[in-house]
Amino acid sequence: MSRRWRWHLLVLAAVWLALVALFWRDVVQLVGLWWTNTTYGHCLFILPVVGWLVWQRRAQLAELRPQAWWPGLALVALGGVGWLMGEAGTVTFARQLGLVLMCQGAVVTLLGPMVARGVLFPLAYALFAVPFGQELEPPLQRVTVAIVMPLLHLAGVRAAVDGVLIQAGAYRFEVAEACSGSKFVLAMLAFGVLVANLCFRRWTRRATFLAACLVVPVLANGVRAWGTIYGAQLFGIEAAAGFDHIVFGWLFFAAVMAAVLAIGWRWFDRAPDDPAFNPASLSGVPRRRIGLIPGGALVIATAAVFPSWAAMTGGRAATLPAQMVLPDVPGWHRAPLGSAWQPWYPAADHYLFGRYVDARGRPVDVGVAVFAEQHGTKKLAAFGTGVLREDDRWVRVADMAPIAGGSAMRIMAPGPVERIVATWYRVGGETTADERRVKMVTMKARLLGEDRPATAIHLSTEGRDPAAIADFVAATGGMGRFADRLTAAR
Repeated sequence: MSRRWRWHLLVLAAVWLALVALFWRDVVQLVGLWWTNTTYGHCLFILPVVGWLVWQRRAQLAELRPQAWWPGLALVALGGVGWLMGEAGTVTFARQLGLVLMCQGAVVTLLGPMVARGVLFPLAYALFAVPFGQELEPPLQRVTVAIVMPLLHLAGVRAAVDGVLIQAGAYRFEVAEACSGSKFVLAMLAFGVLVANLCFRRWTRRATFLAACLVVPVLANGVRAWGTIYGAQLFGIEAAAGFDHIVFGWLFFAAVMAAVLAIGWRWFDRAPDDPAFNPASLSGVPRRRIGLIPGGALVIATAAVFPSWAAMTGGRAATLPAQMVLPDVPGWHRAPLGSAWQPWYPAADHYLFGRYVDARGRPVDVGVAVFAEQHGTKKLAAFGTGVLREDDRWVRVADMAPIAGGSAMRIMAPGPVERIVATWYRVGGETTADERRVKMVTMKARLLGEDRPATAIHLSTEGRDPAAIADFVAATGGMGRFADRLTAAR
């Protein structure tokens, strides 16, 4: 390695360390997700794979001349803006994506466009280190159910489905988020992109192989779920569950991965160790060059602008009453609690839960969480909070049609006990049931330094009839007015 390369890599490493120090909370949270969340376990392997891909290119890269290039700061700034939007809107994915983009921008700025083109695929592949795809779980749950039911009927098993619950014989099964197959789909996507780049030259073959990497695990997961349920009919629930985790959980999907590779093998038209690029085509000297040390300083300074901005505008908390009580509602009176279900908001500044009953004896349980400010895991829509906590005894059965503008779902607990829960959020003076809208309004309020409280409201009743909830909302004059009465908003 030439002396010039050593200096550029040394400065790049120092800049990366500075970025880690600036955004250490995001780094800790990112690594924590890799290590503890099985959906993102594959992310642990992404950075070692990126390192290996760069090592593969070492001979060709040695022929290039690294040169600091100031237009690369645009990518650093883009990542910083993404991080700031995520910080303001409490969107973890945006913050982590912004951090990765800033690290990529440091490479482009300090090594130059020619080197960046030489390591373009490893740079892009690093994006798989950002956890994403949790939103795939509900649709994949539905697809799994759609695959399982015909297979059960074909095998002669009498089965009925209610949302994500399948009653097969004497047993009831939940097609939970962990059973949706999302973790394997995401891992196969990352694996498929790597194989498509290393083993194929033609884009049509790459696209076909990637499609197989997405379709096959979805189908395989449906077969796995069916095998578990069918096995329970033959051997009992405990034996089937153990078999599912040991055999289907590992060996089956390993076999699926091997099968996808074997099917694609005959169409491989590139050896994995073929040169990734031609150094002669990247031997030019870029314009808009900058000194290495000033370039490194500018990367750090550009990145530091955004947490500084967040600190200046996002540190304001709304002034809330010292105590809050659930307000009176015309036509409804307070009653003793009788519900085993409550929403989960451990980080809320105020949390209230109570029961209202109307003249017809219909009960509605009300859960309210109020936040003076939102940041980190202290927010309306944090993972594992809200209607259902992580590893809750209650499970989501199915989504329902909106109730008086609130999103609604059916949940069930052992017994069985079934409830309807409707949800509204009040943030930035706006009432919505859309979590994405909550993020946008929160982002706007924090960027502008506004100090408005954020409130989550959940109304629940037993059974499947939403009429009591709708009548309660009408009696309050709307959930926005109900929330403002709690927080004394004017």
